[in-house]
Amino acid sequence: MGLRVTQLELEDFRNLERRSVDFSPSITLLAGANASGKTNTVEALQLLTSGYSFRKSTPSQLLREGAERGYIHARLEGGGRVVDVACEIEPKRRTFYKNTKKCSAKDMPGTLFSVLFNPDDLFLVKRGASFRRDEIDSFARQANPNYDKVLSTYLHTVEQRNHLLKEERVDEAMLDVWDDSLALGGATLLNARHRLFERLQEKVVNAYSEIAHGEELTMEYESTLGDEVLYLSRDEVRDRYREMLLQGRQDDIRRQQTLLGPHRDDIVFKIAGREARAYASQGQQRSIVLALKLAEVVLARELVDEQPLLLLDDVMSELDESRRAAILSFIENGIQTIITTTNLGYFPDEILDAARVVTY
Repeated sequence: MGLRVTQLELEDFRNLERRSVDFSPSITLLAGANASGKTNTVEALQLLTSGYSFRKSTPSQLLREGAERGYIHARLEGGGRVVDVACEIEPKRRTFYKNTKKCSAKDMPGTLFSVLFNPDDLFLVKRGASFRRDEIDSFARQANPNYDKVLSTYLHTVEQRNHLLKEERVDEAMLDVWDDSLALGGATLLNARHRLFERLQEKVVNAYSEIAHGEELTMEYESTLGDEVLYLSRDEVRDRYREMLLQGRQDDIRRQQTLLGPHRDDIVFKIAGREARAYASQGQQRSIVLALKLAEVVLARELVDEQPLLLLDDVMSELDESRRAAILSFIENGIQTIITTTNLGYFPDEILDAARVVTY
């Protein structure tokens, strides 16, 4: 058996002065009123497993009002192993630990893979392309320890090139240097992201078919460099990207931004050939997001050969009965799941009987 989270301890974290929570190896329901600390508990678990907060919080925002120091600690157990992960929070910094040894946020993934589903995700199809890119990139950071470095380096290069493009007189010799760096970093990122996308794609399509009773979904990666680059080698993509940057240089200078590259790519969903962002009903859009999250759990299991931790933050109230049933059927297959809710009435008796209920 893989690792499961067995206990979480919180001190001066968000609105929680001191709280200890024990988790079931299967389903734990965190039940209580809004603003009682349920989502904060989920945020702490995500922070300790992935190294980042889905709220994109600063250290000071994580501290309880008036506190100078906060602390979160989780114990993970399974397969004869015990792993303690923790984070000490101060107003201007966070310090992570694994088994009492200090480490960086980037070292946190790889111990226990987590997949989060929260109400904001339900708007993923309708929102801008950056949100769909972030979804793939966030998953990839946990799946591949080197992905975060590749992504961060590439985005820093885009930022520096954009800064140069905003100068009154652009130094084109310096732009050549940045183009070389951008082309290599972009090719590396695009290859890594698209490889992961291909593995996820089929699983999303299959999950959607089951949830939506046979409706046909397609999921496509839309590159600003053209579809043909998706199946080229890294060096071939680098050369093609470098050539396109040169061809589009005057447009970039005029617009003062880098218009081509993986930082502008998109994920496009279509139902029966029609783009979901424009034509899908709200129910269809929510089915797409649900299928995506369930597919992430399946792929995470393949990648790490262990069950991931599934975090469901207040999504049951946003889904209709059939979609809630799809989630509950899925998590009964041995996946450790932590669900926040304001209403235990969303859950059938057999789930309530099997789950640990923690009241807030």
